[in-house]
Amino acid sequence: MVIIAQETSFDEAEMFELYDSVGWHPWTRDVTRVCRSLANSHLVITARDESGKLLGLARTVSDDEIVCYVQELLVNAQHHGKGIGRRLLEHLKGRYAHCRYFVLTTDHESTPEGPANHAFYRRLDLIEHHEQGLSAFGLRVRDPRSL
Repeated sequence: MVIIAQETSFDEAEMFELYDSVGWHPWTRDVTRVCRSLANSHLVITARDESGKLLGLARTVSDDEIVCYVQELLVNAQHHGKGIGRRLLEHLKGRYAHCRYFVLTTDHESTPEGPANHAFYRRLDLIEHHEQGLSAFGLRVRDPRSL
């Protein structure tokens, strides 16, 4: 059984294990900062098994009116393919259904993780900005190896 719940405090060792399991090494280099970012987010939901083990999490940055940005959605690599990411994202889609914009950023399709990520999000009815006549812009990441 998987339990989805909102959380507001975060254990550094637990977060390190989760982020490390998916190779998000820029995050594991400063897990204290990651925990602060989680605590400062609009919403963080987790997926845990019945024993309390953290299986995944999703977090949003939002005004809770017009925009919801899914900053992170990750599931421990040992639990991929079990529907956990789907449950987390479906929860967020329901929670923020009233927002005009529900967006997230993921790896480009040309990256090693890209094709699987794009297929996953498409199965959950998300489409790319350009398919809606929109574009997304951002500042260049100064050093992709750091936060």
